[in-house]
Amino acid sequence: MVAEQWTGISEELRYEIGESNHKNWIEPLECLGVSDGVVRFRAPSRFVGDWVKRTYHDQIFSRLQTIGTDVTRMEFIVGEPAQRPATATATAASTVNKSGAGDELQGAPLDGKYNFDNFVVGKPNELAHAAARRVAEGGPVTFNPLFLYGGVGLGKTHLMHAIAWELKAKRPDLQVLYLSAEQFMYRFVQALRDREIMDFKNLFRSVDVLMVDDVQFIAGKDSTQEEFFHTFNALVDQNKQIVISADRAPGEIKDLEARISSRMQCGLVVDLHPTNYELRLGILHRKAAQFAQSYGSIKIDDGVFEFLAHRITTNVRVLEGALQRLFAFSSLIGQEVSQDMVQDCLSDMLRSSERRVTVEEIQRKVAEHFNIRLSDMLGPKRTRTIARPRQIAMYLSKEMTSRSLPEIGRRFGGRDHTTILHGVRKVVEMREQDTQLNEDIELLRRLLES
Repeated sequence: MVAEQWTGISEELRYEIGESNHKNWIEPLECLGVSDGVVRFRAPSRFVGDWVKRTYHDQIFSRLQTIGTDVTRMEFIVGEPAQRPATATATAASTVNKSGAGDELQGAPLDGKYNFDNFVVGKPNELAHAAARRVAEGGPVTFNPLFLYGGVGLGKTHLMHAIAWELKAKRPDLQVLYLSAEQFMYRFVQALRDREIMDFKNLFRSVDVLMVDDVQFIAGKDSTQEEFFHTFNALVDQNKQIVISADRAPGEIKDLEARISSRMQCGLVVDLHPTNYELRLGILHRKAAQFAQSYGSIKIDDGVFEFLAHRITTNVRVLEGALQRLFAFSSLIGQEVSQDMVQDCLSDMLRSSERRVTVEEIQRKVAEHFNIRLSDMLGPKRTRTIARPRQIAMYLSKEMTSRSLPEIGRRFGGRDHTTILHGVRKVVEMREQDTQLNEDIELLRRLLES
């Protein structure tokens, strides 16, 4: 009975955890039924089963209990489901490795939408795109590691997945392993618990390309950092390619060991800058063509794309979400996408984007104005030529954004909120005495608001 109802439960989970998570973790499962209070699933690998048990245990149990099923625990049998969904996502390490441990080496699933064809290139991301393309050729390692960093929704994960997909197509002989830093840590802890640490070491050091997303997650976790450092060194010594992403540059990740930060900076470090108007407009046109394949031809009034590109500047995911909402709404009510529909359908998004200035934009603009490097502003240097612009950027961040002092501190290299408060107060005092400083701040304010 439960096996027959699993499809409905799976669909409910899709709405709760999101399309991507559902496709990666729930869709590959096959429900085998319930016996003696144990619900059993077939999963493509032990890693997938462990991740589902750890992450989605409560949601699954809640729905099983809703349909009157008395369950106390879940078990996973490793193996391909008898009827694997046609849309299930492939994984970055689906081929058997040299030691024959294909399932053990399985990484996080890849999203089919995240390929190079779907990546819109503009000035803010062209260097990152070119570097990713070079790595995806699968030729001799020219820079190791490739380190991609930037804010949320700027394309880091998209490029990581695109590299993996391209390598799988061009170089199927290579062992490519993609996973998040959180998953790396989880598997390391699991290996320690199960006394399989040597297996862990052998598996991770046997890959040809290791790709680790959101590496800032391991900062402050000493044992995981230790193992990551040794894995990193072992692969580099074998001339194996490493690709890493994070939300900030290596030297700006708080609590990341200096030796790891130093090693990461030995390769190519590339910043994905926030999108500009032209790039956002290109993304909207590309996504509209894709959505039309699902929703059919929908008429969009002139000026809608331009309006969205101007107003929604936070990140690409929000922009795509806004456009998809418009397509869905238009399809349901049978009307074209007009300016009035945009105002009604996206009222919540538009309200949240009214204060368009971000801390990152302020930092860049202040750094440009005072001709200093952004990395110096966020780093530890305290010379007057660096400290004064840094304090001005802190002041403007407090005045022009809704971020709290602790949040601003995190964006200034992980500084304490008291440091931000001191910088703000210092600028307030100086504005009363220094005419030139006051003019600089007002000019920066106008530039940021324009």
